[in-house]
Amino acid sequence: MKLAVFDCDGTLVDGQASICEAMEAAFAAFSVPAPSRGAIRRAVGLSLPQAIAQLLPSADPVRHNAMAEAYKAAFRTAREQGRVAQPLFPGMEQTLRALHAAGWTLGVATGMSNRGLAHCLAANGVGDVFVTLQTADDHPSKPHPAMLEQALAEGGATAAEAVMIGDTVYDMQMAKSAHVRGIGVEWGYHMPSELTAAGAEIVVDTPAQLLEHLLA
Repeated sequence: MKLAVFDCDGTLVDGQASICEAMEAAFAAFSVPAPSRGAIRRAVGLSLPQAIAQLLPSADPVRHNAMAEAYKAAFRTAREQGRVAQPLFPGMEQTLRALHAAGWTLGVATGMSNRGLAHCLAANGVGDVFVTLQTADDHPSKPHPAMLEQALAEGGATAAEAVMIGDTVYDMQMAKSAHVRGIGVEWGYHMPSELTAAGAEIVVDTPAQLLEHLLA
C-alpha cells in the first residue's frame, strides 16, 4: 500500500487569482488596506483565520474569524458569478491517473473547506481518484499533523508508506510532524530552497518528474 497525499491550491490547482481577489475583498469589507498579492500567496496553505492572522497580526482572533467569513462570502459570490478559476496545473491530471492506475491510494490535505474542495475537484473532473479528503473544516491548520494522521487512517497506510506533496513550508512541516516523507513542488507559492530547508526530500519541477520519482 502506498499513499500519496496532495495539497490543493498551489500543488494540484492554480487558484491564486481567485484567492487574492477574495482576500482583497475581505480586507475591503473591514476598511483595512489589503496586503500585497505576494504576501497573500505566501499565506496560502494555512486555514483561513490563521492566514489572515499572518497577514494582519495587529488584529485580534475575533476580527480574524470575521474576516475569514467575509473571505468565504466573497469567494462564494465569485463562484456564483462564474469568476473563480482553479485549473489543474498542466500534466497534473495525467500524473494523478497514472499513480491511481499503478495502485497508489490518493488523498488531499488542504486549508480549503469541504465544500470548496469538493467543487474544485468536481470542476476539474478528478474527484474519482481520491480516497481520503482532509480539510480545514475538520482539522487544525497546517502544519499541525492532524490532516495527515487522518489521511493515513482512512488510506490504510503507515507513515512509512506515505508521502505528502505540497508547495509550501506548511506542507513540509506537517509531513515532518506526522513522520511522513515530504516532496515539494516548485510551481507553487514558496521557493524550492524554503521547501528543502523545511524537510522536503526533493523538489520536483513538473508533475511528470513527480510521477517519475514516485514510480522509481
